[in-house]
Amino acid sequence: MIPQSFVQELLSRVDIVDVIERFIPLKKSGANYFACCPFHGEKSASFSVSPSKQFYHCFGCGVHGSALGFLMEYSGLGFVDAVKELAGQVGLQVPDDGRSANPQDDTSERLHEVMGLAARFYREQLKPSRRAIDYLKRRGLSGEIAARFGLGYAPDEWQALQKIFPDYQAKTLADAGLVIDNDQGRRYDRFRDRIVFPIHDRRGRIIAFGGRILDKGEPKYLNSPETPLFEKGRELYGLYLAQKPIRDEGCAIVVEGYMDVVALAQFGISNAVATLGTATTPQHVHTLLRQTDRIVFCFDGDAAGRRAAWRALENALESLRDDATLAFLFLPAEHDPDSFVRAEGTEAFRKAAGNAKPLARFLIEELRGHHDMDAAEGRAAFVHEAAPLVTRIAAPLLRLQVIKSVAEESGLTQAEVEHAFGIIAASPKHARPRAPQPETALAGAPRPAFKGRQQQVGTRSGTRPFGRRKPPSTAGTLLRLVMQHPTWAARMPVDLVPSDSPEGLALIAIIDLLSLGEPVPAGGLGALIERFRDTPHGETLSRVAAELVDAEFDESIVETLFEDSLRKLHADSLAAEIASLLRHDREHGLDPSGRHRLAELLLEKRELANASKVSDL
Repeated sequence: MIPQSFVQELLSRVDIVDVIERFIPLKKSGANYFACCPFHGEKSASFSVSPSKQFYHCFGCGVHGSALGFLMEYSGLGFVDAVKELAGQVGLQVPDDGRSANPQDDTSERLHEVMGLAARFYREQLKPSRRAIDYLKRRGLSGEIAARFGLGYAPDEWQALQKIFPDYQAKTLADAGLVIDNDQGRRYDRFRDRIVFPIHDRRGRIIAFGGRILDKGEPKYLNSPETPLFEKGRELYGLYLAQKPIRDEGCAIVVEGYMDVVALAQFGISNAVATLGTATTPQHVHTLLRQTDRIVFCFDGDAAGRRAAWRALENALESLRDDATLAFLFLPAEHDPDSFVRAEGTEAFRKAAGNAKPLARFLIEELRGHHDMDAAEGRAAFVHEAAPLVTRIAAPLLRLQVIKSVAEESGLTQAEVEHAFGIIAASPKHARPRAPQPETALAGAPRPAFKGRQQQVGTRSGTRPFGRRKPPSTAGTLLRLVMQHPTWAARMPVDLVPSDSPEGLALIAIIDLLSLGEPVPAGGLGALIERFRDTPHGETLSRVAAELVDAEFDESIVETLFEDSLRKLHADSLAAEIASLLRHDREHGLDPSGRHRLAELLLEKRELANASKVSDL
């Protein structure tokens, strides 16, 4: 386990601008640096890097974090590997406090080593095999593309891997999915007489294999089983090589087979990936939406292809964003992506992908095709079938558009469809009037004097509501101030901070940190959120830090704002205790000690109000 003190020292020694500039060019504008976001396709520079806060944030897709967070997001590194890489850049040796040596790390390292050795063996077996070479040539693959994807050949032998693994009975080989133990206790290679496709993680490490039979037989494709390294519902074939092309093209193309990915790459379409013998999962969609804001699912035009497309649609609904597009390309019945690009060419495929059918249109057309829309019963069934799908759409504006389309198709009003879907929209005449905004520090939460953008930017998986943010609570204001001035946490009475909100709980955690004698994180916002990574407060602090990256308190009044907020916190606490005593007096009466306490609180409240008036002069 890496000591937290080392993580904080590391972040104080690195500059986030230097770290990120190793991967993408940054241009200075004002106090910050900007670039086109590397995590989603865009033409304007909305990716901001703050050297003063040591924090990055994209105003387009919402991704944000520290220097460590960037390495993890961009390079697909785990936390420990990101720390090691960052430490190596500044010449620091990563210590281990020895408290929780994780045997899983050693196991994974051994499995990665075994998979790498197997991949090299399979590659070495390809060239001497005339049958394998002839098969690849018949499929139109060049030697260059085979080398790029690391294709190999598993010999037609029961125990070929014994040539490189003398301890053929080792448990690691079974754990890696390279061998099978039958009921009689006999062990043999999983992949035999197959073209082998290495499957990489986002760091380029081999985690599994896919094998394609050379002649006729079943199964045509064989994948590695689930292992500690490989979970097929989360991985995509070709993503490691496709990451940069996806960003450059602003689009990811999802196909169904290894050969489709390889063939498209040979024709210059390098932004394609494939699922691994499973339907498209929500994790697949989420992974790709972290890379781009446009995904095109490419399926055969037959019934099986449409069923696969429908499963992809269903699994994507809860990951949709209003700033992202998912579309579906159905090829002619006689083609798959491999044959289509060879017959029609690169530009024809690109044009077809550009004209792919958007998800909302596909959803409506597919549902409409199931029912007799000329009959009332058919239209009712259409709305009934649409309800559980439409209500799962996570993107609010897209969901609204689809609701309108359902209304138009069914002959109902939008309100009637919303009612049928269980979405009850309040009528304006019944809307609750907005409470007036308090004008004094004691009457309500002080208004933070923010400078910067006024539009709230949501998290990457969410959307960006229009208009001004709702003013933060008193605890929220104090949290924002303390995140920019961490030493001020020592001036705060922890017993007065309300624990009924995530921001209040995060503020209490920072106060407790200082009270225990831990040093204040010295690496800006980035170091602070890394200190609370993987804690219940990490998400709250990360969200607030993203709001602060391009908006900060006016330093000329920040001290006054802090004192006003503390007084408001004190006043709220007094008011809550007074209300509790008065309620008890009405219901049960107060004993002498209770009446004495009430008198003390009322006097304290009056003195606090007078002190506030003096401070306002």
